[in-house]
Amino acid sequence: MNVLILNASPRKGGNIHQMLDIIHDELSNSGATIQEVFVNTLDVKPCVACMKCRETHQCVMPEDDAHRVLELIRWCDALVIGSPCYWGNMPGKLKLLFDRMVYGMMGENSLAVPIAMHKGKRCILISTSSTMYPINIWFNQTRGVIKALREIMKWSGFRTIATIEKGGTYKKPSVISPRLRRRCIRAAHRL
Repeated sequence: MNVLILNASPRKGGNIHQMLDIIHDELSNSGATIQEVFVNTLDVKPCVACMKCRETHQCVMPEDDAHRVLELIRWCDALVIGSPCYWGNMPGKLKLLFDRMVYGMMGENSLAVPIAMHKGKRCILISTSSTMYPINIWFNQTRGVIKALREIMKWSGFRTIATIEKGGTYKKPSVISPRLRRRCIRAAHRL
């Protein structure tokens, strides 16, 4: 199985990084081939909304990391995305990446009805928030990130098999509890 891990956290060694490492180790131990991408280090120019990619299925912009990540998404059988919460949503750089790759994630028929291009693939979504639990859920902090990512994954054909949300990272910035570790391991096994 080929797995792509997208780490959208700017913090090396933070909560998301640690959770993704747990999943990475479990998948690696089971024989998966894994590619990991740190979204914050990517060079991705903003989409210019020319809409040419809808007709040609190629981005007209000069080659950058968005093209490279799209090729990795095409290659993978499963996708794991870790994202912190910024204003109840994913960080801008991750959103920018998905905006640039839309033509390779979903197509559309002549009536502009979306056609999923990655049917049969699976994903795990992870989000953290400095807002404490359960307020991070009630006020759509981590839940907002998961909702936005689920939408992109759904229209792309990915089936979300697990979501993990962790609130309160402000008070406990890099503490992964044994319970959270078990959830990450179970999610990896479901892939």
